[in-house]
Amino acid sequence: MRSRLVPAAAAFALAATLGLTACGGSSSDDDSKGSGGGGTPAPAKLTVWIMQDSMSDGVISRFKTSFEAAHKGTTLDIQIQQWDGIGQKITSALASKDAPDVIEVGNTQVAQYAASGGVVDLTDKVADLQGSDWIPGLGDPGKIDGKQYGVPWYAANRVVIYNKDLFAKAGITTPPKTRDEWIADTTKLNSGGNDGIYLPGQTWYALAGFVWDEGGDLAVKDGDRWKGALDTPQAQAGMAFYKQLQALGKGPKDSDEAKPLQADVFAKGKTAQIISVPGGASVITKANPAMQDKIGFFPIPGKTADKPGAVFTGGSDLVIPEASQHKELAYQVVKALAGTAFQTDMAKEMSYVPNRTSLASVLDGNPGASVMAVGAANGHATPNSPNWAAVEANNPIKQYMTQVLTGADPAAAAKTASDAITKALNTAS
Repeated sequence: MRSRLVPAAAAFALAATLGLTACGGSSSDDDSKGSGGGGTPAPAKLTVWIMQDSMSDGVISRFKTSFEAAHKGTTLDIQIQQWDGIGQKITSALASKDAPDVIEVGNTQVAQYAASGGVVDLTDKVADLQGSDWIPGLGDPGKIDGKQYGVPWYAANRVVIYNKDLFAKAGITTPPKTRDEWIADTTKLNSGGNDGIYLPGQTWYALAGFVWDEGGDLAVKDGDRWKGALDTPQAQAGMAFYKQLQALGKGPKDSDEAKPLQADVFAKGKTAQIISVPGGASVITKANPAMQDKIGFFPIPGKTADKPGAVFTGGSDLVIPEASQHKELAYQVVKALAGTAFQTDMAKEMSYVPNRTSLASVLDGNPGASVMAVGAANGHATPNSPNWAAVEANNPIKQYMTQVLTGADPAAAAKTASDAITKALNTAS
C-alpha cells in the first residue's frame, strides 16, 4: 500500500499478504441494477483505475465478469496504474473532461483530491453503502468537512508478530492484552541474550497509535488552519510509553523499521516481538524457513483489556470523478466493490481487512489477517489535510522521536516538531 500503510521500502510486508486465487461471483444484494433512485442507467463502457498489486488478476477478472453479467450491455475497462507519478496523473485526470469513471486512491489521499473539486460528493449514498458499519480508519479519511467523497474499499494495519518459542521459554502462555501486561511480558523476554522487542526509534506509525490511545493526535484543525499537536499532554504521554517500550529492546534510535529490515532481524530467532503488518511473517520465513512454526500474532495491546490498541489503518478508498460521463453506472461499480459479496471474497483471497466491522469474521482461519481485523476495529488515519504529504516528506515526527530517545527535553522537542507540522499543513501546495 505504499504511502497508504508503510514506507515504500517496507511495502514487501503488504505484498506478502496477497493471495493469487480468484474471487467468486457477486450476490444479488450487492450487484444492484438500478441507479439508486434515478432509474436504470443506460449501458456504457466504464474505465476503472486500480493500483498495481492491489488485487490479483484473478480477483479483477472475476469481478469484471460478474459485474458485466449483472449489467447487460455494460463493459468495464479495468486499467492497472503504476505507483510512480500516480498523484499527478490522478490530479490531471480530475481536472480533465475525459476522466476515468472510478479511481482507487489511498485512504489518506482523499482530502488532497477532494480539495481539487473534481471528486463526486457521495454523502447521500452512505446509508445505501452501509456506511455506519465502515471501519473508522477507512471511512473517516474519505469524509472531508462533513461530506463523503471516498468510499472505503479494503484495509491493512499493524499487529505484533511474536516468537512462540521465546514466549514459552519466558513462561508466557497468553499474549498480553493491556499495555501494563505488554511491558511486564517484554521485560521478561528481554533476558538470556534475547531481545524483548525490536522497535526502531522512528517507527512513527506505532507512536501514532499510542498517541491516539491517550486521546491525542498528530495534528488538529483549528478553524481554517491546522496545528501540530505533538506538544499536547496526550501526545507526550504516548511518546513516553513508546520510549518505555523501545528501551526493552536493542532497536536503533535513529532509523525506522526498514533500516535494517526488521523482518531480517526477527528471522535470526533472538528477537521476541516486532510491530508489523502480518505479511511480514512471509518475509521472515523466507529468510529463515525454520521460523515457520514459531511465529504468532496478537493485536497491539490497549490501555485496557476490553479494547485493542489504536492502529494506523492503511488502505484504499474508491472515488468517482466529477468528469465521469457515466456517474450512475460508476456508482454501481463502487457499490459492488464495496458490497458484502466482493468484500467477503476479496478478504479471503487477498488477506485484506474488509471495509465493514461486521465482516471481520470472514478472516477466521487466517491467523495473521484475523488478528489484523481485530485491531482494525480501533483504526485511525493521519490528519485529514490535503497537505499531509508535505509533513511526511521531511517527517519531523521521526526527528522528534530520535531526539526524545537520545535524551533531548521531550517538551522542547515536541514543540519544535509541532511547529514544523503546523507550517507544512498551512503552506499552500
